[in-house]
Amino acid sequence: MTVSRRITHILRLAHDKGLLRPVDLEAAGIPRVYLTRLIARGLLEKVGRGVYRLGGSEGSELEGLQLVASKVPQAVFCLLTALQFHELTTQLPRRVWITLPRGSHLPKLDHPPLKMIQASGDAYASGVEIHTVNNVELRVFCIAKTIADCFKHRSKIGIDAAIEALKEAKTRGVTNDSLWHFAKICRVTHVMRPYLQALE
Repeated sequence: MTVSRRITHILRLAHDKGLLRPVDLEAAGIPRVYLTRLIARGLLEKVGRGVYRLGGSEGSELEGLQLVASKVPQAVFCLLTALQFHELTTQLPRRVWITLPRGSHLPKLDHPPLKMIQASGDAYASGVEIHTVNNVELRVFCIAKTIADCFKHRSKIGIDAAIEALKEAKTRGVTNDSLWHFAKICRVTHVMRPYLQALE
């Protein structure tokens, strides 16, 4: 493969994938040194450790989530980040909230800043939705699971965020059955009961 073909191939990969990693070049048999050359020419830019995008392209609001998902594929976006993803909050979290299996260590990323919750069993595995953005799979807790988590971790995010999300979810047709299902999994039935009853 000629130099120009390699460059064309890399730029096409960056366009198709949204975010490019050195492993993508290795899979195509292209040396990593091309990344440095293309950054110097302004054709690529570095957005995080080992993650690149087309130069001059505007990052979407989901780019931080794509970056985390590409580096930490077992992470599930939760709490304020999941609320923002589902458009259930007016808050703009300063950190990306993720859930990882119990015993995990906080991943070391240059960007974006992370906040981690640990969970096990159904509290980690249930209610996970897969959303594909620019060929990157984002694992996000569904609305009902996110709300149950917000009540469980109300000391971390504030009870107001949980109540706001619950009210908004009810206007979207999220059922009491689904909320109750995840309240049991998260062991917050006694906490959520009065709020659910008040909205009936």
